[in-house]
Amino acid sequence: MQTPLTIPVPVPVLRLPRGPDGFSRGFAPDARRTLLRPKVPEAEEDHSQDPPELREQRARATLRERYLRSLLAMVGHPVSFTLHEGVHVTAQFGATDLDVANFYVSQLQTPIGVQAEALLRCSDIISYSFKP
Repeated sequence: MQTPLTIPVPVPVLRLPRGPDGFSRGFAPDARRTLLRPKVPEAEEDHSQDPPELREQRARATLRERYLRSLLAMVGHPVSFTLHEGVHVTAQFGATDLDVANFYVSQLQTPIGVQAEALLRCSDIISYSFKP
C-alpha cells in the first residue's frame, strides 16, 4: 500500500526593516526608542557654538525628518508624477520604501489605462506633486 504524497504548504515570509547598523534585519533589543516629537524644540536650543559640520548634519536631519513626515501625511491623497519623455500620470499615494527609492501608488492613471496598484521607481520620476 502506498502512502499519499503530501504537497508542501507555502509559508509566508516576514521581512523586517533594516536594523540600526544598516546590515542586519530587525532592531537591536537594547536600542532606545526616540519620541516622535522632541520635548524641547530645536529652535529654542543654542547651537551657535557647534562646529559647522555638526550644524550641517543637524540641518540635514531636520530636513529629512520634515520630508518623511510630509510623505506620511500624504498617504491616500492624489499625487501627480512627471516621468521621463514628458509622461504625466496621476495616482493615490500609498507608501514608500525604507530608502525612498520606490513609491507604491494605487489607481495609477496612465496614458494607456488605469492600473489598480503600481510601484514607481524614483529613478524614473522627474518630479511629483501632491494635491490637497
